[in-house]
Amino acid sequence: MIAQMTFKYPDGTTVGQSEPGTGVRSREGSPAPAVLPALTVLYHPDLERIGERVFLNELAGGGEAFLSRTAPELARPDRFAGEPLGDPHLSRRPIRFRGADGGIEIEVGESRTAVVADGLNLHRRAVFSAGQVSRGVVLELAGTVVLLLHRIPCPASPAPPRCGLIGDNPEMLAVREDVRRVADLEVPVLLRGETGTGKELVARAIHDAGPRRSAPFVGVNLGAIPASLSASQLFGAVKGAFTGSVASQEGYFRHAHGGTLFLDEIGEAPAEVQVMLLRALETGEVYPVGSASPLRVDVRILAATDSDLGDFRAPLLHRLAGFDIRLPPLRERRDDVGRLLIHFLRHELGKIGEGSRLENPRWLPPSLVARLARYDWPGNVRQLRNVVRQLMIASRGRAELDGFRLERLLREEPATPPSPPPPVRRKPGEVSEDEILEALRASRWDLKAAADRLRISRPSLYNRIESSSRIRKVSDLSTEEIAKCHGDCRGDLDPMSERLEVSRRALGRRVRELKLE
Repeated sequence: MIAQMTFKYPDGTTVGQSEPGTGVRSREGSPAPAVLPALTVLYHPDLERIGERVFLNELAGGGEAFLSRTAPELARPDRFAGEPLGDPHLSRRPIRFRGADGGIEIEVGESRTAVVADGLNLHRRAVFSAGQVSRGVVLELAGTVVLLLHRIPCPASPAPPRCGLIGDNPEMLAVREDVRRVADLEVPVLLRGETGTGKELVARAIHDAGPRRSAPFVGVNLGAIPASLSASQLFGAVKGAFTGSVASQEGYFRHAHGGTLFLDEIGEAPAEVQVMLLRALETGEVYPVGSASPLRVDVRILAATDSDLGDFRAPLLHRLAGFDIRLPPLRERRDDVGRLLIHFLRHELGKIGEGSRLENPRWLPPSLVARLARYDWPGNVRQLRNVVRQLMIASRGRAELDGFRLERLLREEPATPPSPPPPVRRKPGEVSEDEILEALRASRWDLKAAADRLRISRPSLYNRIESSSRIRKVSDLSTEEIAKCHGDCRGDLDPMSERLEVSRRALGRRVRELKLE
């Protein structure tokens, strides 16, 4: 029998878990903010099992969880049915997991399974701090299976379409859901993320899932265009418009007519080009360099940046960011490393006709997968793909991938810039109601952003809101008040949330329940 636990938050959301590997929801499928310990398969001799996971919800209630060859059942995020790891090299006697001062203790006990945790042999027991678990602890079991012990939110709804994107990490599920929401709209989209996180892939996914899928997708890296040529490259130029212009030039806007124009590294656009971009977005017209007559263009703009755009023109930024999508760095989605690795290996091996190598479990050492998962990947998914390609080429004709070359490749990568120290967390009781209200208003009633601003956890913020007599919850609002505000704001949740002073996310769910959309 599988125990069920339930968590309730001030916005009315409840979440529990009763099926193997998968969180279930109450309250008509509302999102589940509960963050629980979980185990995700990074490597298994049966490659189809990579990505399966199980939530250790017993630990959240102060209990214990056990792991062996025969239990628990792990399942894909998009499935309810699961099965145990089942590898014959694993002991039937379980490894024990316990909560320990915010972290997790792992005890091998009588289990005969050899455990390597984050590269070190675990002989009897070890305690991993809350920070280590949040980062992800890589566990090698019996030299055959690799798991990630980490904390992730319970799934709050069915997994959205993949849209050609690899990964089931909750942050990637949010990206896929954003793609689904915005693909059929004509609003511009701004993709934010570090270099190598796959911004162009997401842009293509939006294009391919929308009504312009049969029209051109034109990608432009503004960082690769000299500032003096940006205007003519984007908007075109008439013959003789500038020195060396011996013929008319169409420009990327006209090449993308009817389709999508993806502007990568938008922060590199010169100031004069920003003015021209703003006009093109507002009027649907472009002026080729040297021409006094505008040309009509029908283009959907998607833009991307890996910078904060602090010096960017605000009016253009507001137009480009009709909808924001943040792409997580690979170090925040370590549970996807196994999926990405197998995807890239299949692709590269297929190109040279050696796809059958993956059928040999010895060819891909589990220890190599564990090493990849422990690395921080400053170059993100692009760097991982490059490392996989080099490993695959260097290992042609060998019995297994070359782990020594992997270490050399990782050492040769540019050093990761030092991260700023994490902000000191505050005790929830130290935060006044005035501070909470100020943070909620400054964050436009985004509870996660407000919790970050206050330097307290999101569950702590939920508890403070629940106990406050000055802060309203969506459940405090009458149907008539919501309906009137919906009409006044024409259904726009942002001004509705600010006017009613409640969580935007919870308000959106309530609007859907009332069928006001």
